[in-house]
Amino acid sequence: MGCRKPQQTTSVRFSIKAVETVKRDFYMDDILKSVETIEAKNLVNELKTLCNEGGFNLTKWTSNRREVLVNIPVEERAKELRDLDSDASPLPMERTLGILWSPEVDEFQFRSLLTETEATRRAMLSVISSVYDPLGFISPLIIPAKMLLQEMCKQKAGWDDKPDNTTLDKWKQWTQNIKDIQEVKIDRCYVPRGHGKVASRELHAFSDANEVGYGVVIYLRSTNERGEVHVSLVSSKTRVVPLKKVTIPRLELTAATLAVKMVHVVTRELDFDIARTMYWTDSTAVLRYIANVQAMYLTFVANRVQLIREATSLSQWHHVSTRENPADMTSRGVKRTQDLITGIWFKDQISCGNQNQSGREMC
Repeated sequence: MGCRKPQQTTSVRFSIKAVETVKRDFYMDDILKSVETIEAKNLVNELKTLCNEGGFNLTKWTSNRREVLVNIPVEERAKELRDLDSDASPLPMERTLGILWSPEVDEFQFRSLLTETEATRRAMLSVISSVYDPLGFISPLIIPAKMLLQEMCKQKAGWDDKPDNTTLDKWKQWTQNIKDIQEVKIDRCYVPRGHGKVASRELHAFSDANEVGYGVVIYLRSTNERGEVHVSLVSSKTRVVPLKKVTIPRLELTAATLAVKMVHVVTRELDFDIARTMYWTDSTAVLRYIANVQAMYLTFVANRVQLIREATSLSQWHHVSTRENPADMTSRGVKRTQDLITGIWFKDQISCGNQNQSGREMC
């Protein structure tokens, strides 16, 4: 929603929810908030009154619930909702901080905006940057293109130089595969409707690295009062390896360090308590680095091990097989959208920490 300056109103007291929303959930002149439907009705009125106190009128309101929309004056709704038949018409697609959101089904989606342009280093960077994915929902689809761009850097290609035939063929294949990213759909809510009251929540961070890339993916594991578990993708990040040669164990350690940093950010941003946080890696070298308090490491390793030890405990770190590690997709990437959709990435069948006699069971 946007803001325009109206006339001042008299001062009133506001709920903690409204105050915290203004403090934490404004992004430039837009505000995003997720609450229960009944609570949303009251929060809309409070936020409008509170912002009026500062001389701002909140407009362009939208919601995935029609019960909320009908309580908002037509002239203050988003433009696409002003002529909406609240009982029959489907809610239109919205762009939320650059991400496509379908209020009708409450899902995040993506759209391919690729155009036929001559492949140069400059054009390739432009195409990669046009796929806006701040939370890393489709990062395994993007990392192969970043690797191709880095390959051109290794070849010292200029911004307007064309790639060699091998790189060009791989680029054409990638642009062809990325055209169906609209098939990727992510539930906005961390738990499905009907899951019931959540009794406990855990964060599980997986990291991985290889000779071309490294990355992290974080999942939220929610358990309801009946003991039923649901796992949701929260965030991921992928990076290509530095041009300067680095050993695989050091890259694995760098990925583990990135996992710790990402968990810190995610924990700070979530509005609920996390019962415990678990870290998973398929690198035994990383686990030895963290566990060995006697060794004197060189600066590269020592700095990263120190960061990990200060932010986590050894009991939080566990080994996972490469086959069960979803972060393997962040370091290697996937070739096709369907590989991402049907693979372990969006499945709640990942190994995330229930210990049993075999060591671990599926969520």
